[in-house]
Amino acid sequence: MDVRNFISFDDVDAGWWDSLYSLFRHILAHPSEYHDACRGKLLASLFFESSTRTRFSFQAAMLRLGGGIFGFSNPNDSSISKGESLADTMRMASTYSDVIVMRTTQEGAAKAASLYSEVPIINAGDGGHLHPTQTLTDLATISMLRGKLGDCTVGLCGDLKYGRTVHSLVTALAKFKGVKFCMIAPEGLEMPEYMLQFMKERGMEYTVCSSLEEALGSLDILYMTRIQRERFDHSYEDGQLDLADFILTKKKLKSAHKDMIILHPLPRVDEIERTVDADPRAKYFEQAKYGMYIRMSLLLKFTMLPRMPVVPQNEGGHECHNPVCVSQTERYLPRLVTESGACGYCDKAL
Repeated sequence: MDVRNFISFDDVDAGWWDSLYSLFRHILAHPSEYHDACRGKLLASLFFESSTRTRFSFQAAMLRLGGGIFGFSNPNDSSISKGESLADTMRMASTYSDVIVMRTTQEGAAKAASLYSEVPIINAGDGGHLHPTQTLTDLATISMLRGKLGDCTVGLCGDLKYGRTVHSLVTALAKFKGVKFCMIAPEGLEMPEYMLQFMKERGMEYTVCSSLEEALGSLDILYMTRIQRERFDHSYEDGQLDLADFILTKKKLKSAHKDMIILHPLPRVDEIERTVDADPRAKYFEQAKYGMYIRMSLLLKFTMLPRMPVVPQNEGGHECHNPVCVSQTERYLPRLVTESGACGYCDKAL
């Protein structure tokens, strides 16, 4: 499959993943063979939203491949703070680089950026929408520990409304057979409707559980997430949260299978007790290590692609009512609609 950008797992197929995973396994086993693989290549690291693990992981990945890095980790350090459009920022950054990694608070911004870049765009998180490179990490970890991706029951626990990592994980696992989901979320933070619609359209099986204890005995993989308080809107107050049923403790783990895998995209706040770290089923720090190697694989693939001229766009005319969609601020964006009639940037219903 010809893949130019990595915005969502909808951009790729299972064959593309198999190829990337094979490269990941080889780099993991023979890292010294790749020390100069990206010599002379430049990564533009554009983080309009704060990040530790993802930003460091990409930087470490590029440096281990022998490449260079430039960019910013604060939007105030970019010309966007002066009023420059996202389109112009991408045109400039792609002129100087061979690949762009970007994170933003605006949903659909990575898709929008890909319309104005000469080089591949990698989505490192766009608001509460998607986080596909974290999902590469998740898939690599599951594959390494279980030997396969299909035929499993995955528990998604925590903030499923704003948790972009779970949205991306569901999108990715739709490509593999026999995956069932158990969704475990506090009231008001359930999986958003557009993701439920995605699952229904693909015949994905899921159940809803009201607590961790109710679900643990049936899970092969437990994917914990933190509460995304920074994304709450005015209709949801933090004081309403009752999280006791959604915190993983050593005591609750007694009802889980002995070979269940516990994952977490990190950072952790208080949703996993620290005593759980010593449990052999806790794999979230190992998961973070695999993240650097799978990003090395992705960067190596994309930095080898040729530059492509930016295609002129019929600008304007896009209407989306999602208040955090990139189209709300970048009004020149062309109309973009999915096959199901949703916004082509943020995937929300138009």
